[in-house]
Amino acid sequence: MRIANIAHSTTDQAGFLQVLIALAKEKGVVGYPGEGANQWNAVHVRDAASVFRLAWEKGPAGSYWHAVADGAIPLRAIAEAIGSRLGLPAVSIPADVLMVPGYFGFLANIVTQSYPASNLITRRTLGWEPTQPGLLDGLDNGHYFRAN
Repeated sequence: MRIANIAHSTTDQAGFLQVLIALAKEKGVVGYPGEGANQWNAVHVRDAASVFRLAWEKGPAGSYWHAVADGAIPLRAIAEAIGSRLGLPAVSIPADVLMVPGYFGFLANIVTQSYPASNLITRRTLGWEPTQPGLLDGLDNGHYFRAN
């Protein structure tokens, strides 16, 4: 099972989003590398659980499945959604050896990559249809930004 880079829900306590939000709060801006066109994928944890169940029930042995609801979200769109909720600007971090690690730290090599993925075979073969809110809708509803 290939689970999306970002598995999200209203109960998230850890993961990429929490780290990106913490970085934004620390730095005072929401960074994205270069043009921010690199693509990430996401899935709501309930939709991911549904794929696991369907794979167990219907999937041929030895098959590979993509638990991916949002298959190609530009990292810039994720940064802009975070910035909108935090009241911080989303800014390009120049993608050179010094600047990206300076902002992203240990995530520098991860955030500069694209991870597009298709759920077409998973949907067709298993009959899976994501039903939960997508990542950008999840960011927009505010549960990641509750006061601590």
